[in-house]
This record gives sequence, structure tokens and C-alpha cells, in this order.
Amino acid sequence: MSKAVRRIAISGASGFIGQHVLAALQHGDDEIVALCRDPARLQQWQPRVEVLQLDHANPPADAYEQMGRPDVLLHLAWQGLPNYQSLHHFEQELPRQYAFLSQLIAQGLPALVVAGTCFEYGLQSGALSVAQWPQPATPYALAKHVLHQQLCFLAQQTGVALSWARLFYMHGSGQPPQTLWSQLEAAVARGETRFNMSGGEQLRDYLPVGEVARQLLMLTRTPGQPALCNICSGQPVSVRRLVEGWIAEQGWNIDLNLGHYPYPQHEPMAFWGVPARFGPENI
Repeated sequence: MSKAVRRIAISGASGFIGQHVLAALQHGDDEIVALCRDPARLQQWQPRVEVLQLDHANPPADAYEQMGRPDVLLHLAWQGLPNYQSLHHFEQELPRQYAFLSQLIAQGLPALVVAGTCFEYGLQSGALSVAQWPQPATPYALAKHVLHQQLCFLAQQTGVALSWARLFYMHGSGQPPQTLWSQLEAAVARGETRFNMSGGEQLRDYLPVGEVARQLLMLTRTPGQPALCNICSGQPVSVRRLVEGWIAEQGWNIDLNLGHYPYPQHEPMAFWGVPARFGPENI
């Protein structure tokens, strides 16, 4: 974009990724408007960040004006997680998402970066690139994939610059309590000596959440280029080795009770992403 100072809107700003995006924006010159249902959750970021109470499921008629007509929206909001199997995702959330985003585009939003998911690839194994067609195997993944297709058609007709970023796994402070890192941290805090988990041989792709935030922000600088990408490390790691590394890094004294839980049925045993390549001009 040609403007020296941009106005960036972030939906889902009070969530896990959103908080790290706000942290990454603290030392820049961009104007920031953070959208969330509960402004109290973002008090720590004021006054550097303008906070706007807004629910994408029930937005005001003049939402784009209330947001201050941003140059780009980084859209992270999605309700109904972590229940990936709930029909809510395509029965309620999908139409709400499209209605909200299409409303903003109709009102003048010029650029949009949306968080997708690696689950769009379904049960495909190995290295997953954006050249592979999605095969969603859960209601959540299906809803994300259909939203992407809807927005692609809308972008063709309106000219809005669209980037869709498929997020793989991530870890860092502030994760929801049901995530692997948070469960391990809580077990240590309770003084437990054994941590129940699966066999841990599945291969996954993890990035620190701060790096995920950095790459999402790079996309906001050149929205539409690329139009579709993976945000991932490109390096498969076994879940067992990942957890053992966390324990060693933190100096925790806890053993792994491997095989306590079965492997997830909605994921293949081994998959990782082919990452986006960002040039120096994107940084």
C-alpha cells in the first residue's frame, strides 16, 4: 500500500493469536483498531490500540464506518472452537462469517487477510502444499474451506485484495486450556508426576505463536500476494519429541504416560506444511 501509515483492523483480537498480533504491532506506526465482543479483555493494550466492541455474528449496519474505514482487516474471529465436529460451524458460523465480511467489502473494505486452517487438507498425509486440493473431514474444516471459496468468488467480482492463510499448529503463552502446552503446564502446576498423552509418534508442524503473528502481519502489507499460503515451519516433529523438548526447556520434573489416549481420528498420523516464502520486501 502507498500510505505510510496504515489503519489495520483485527477481528478476534482478544483471542490467543490476536493478543500476539497486538504485541507485534506495539512498536510500529500503524493505526490499530481491535475488534472483540468484550473490550475489557483488551484494556492492557490501550491507549495504543483503539478497541471497538463488535460481534461479527451481529454487526452494526455501519460496521466499516465504526471501524474507521481501515485499509485492511486481519480476520481471526471464529466461534465454536475447539469442537471441530459441531455442525454449528457450517449451519450458523459459516453464513455469519460470509455475511459480515461481504458487508464490509460492500461498504468499501479494500483488503482482507483471513486465517484458515491446516484441517482444510483433511486426512492427506505428508508435506501439504497449497497446490493440493482441500479434502475437509470435519464440519469446522468444511466451513473454513467453503468460506474461502465464497470469498474467492467475491474477490473476483469486487476486486478486494484477499489473502487466505492456512495456519498449522502453534504454541506460546496464553493458549486455551485444552491445548497440549496448556494441559502440560497445568499438570506441572498441580504437582503431578505423570502427564497423560497419546503415543506421541504422530508428526506435526509447530511454530511459536509470535512467528505466526509476524507472518500474518506480513500478509497485511501485501494482501492478495500471495492469495493463498500455509503458515507453518515446514519441519515435521513428533508430538512426543515436542513435549519432551518443552519439559527440558522449562526444567520440569514430570514423566510422560504415553499411550493413555488414542490418536485423534480427524487427523492423519503424519502431516506438515510447505511454508510460504516471504521476500525481504515483505518484512
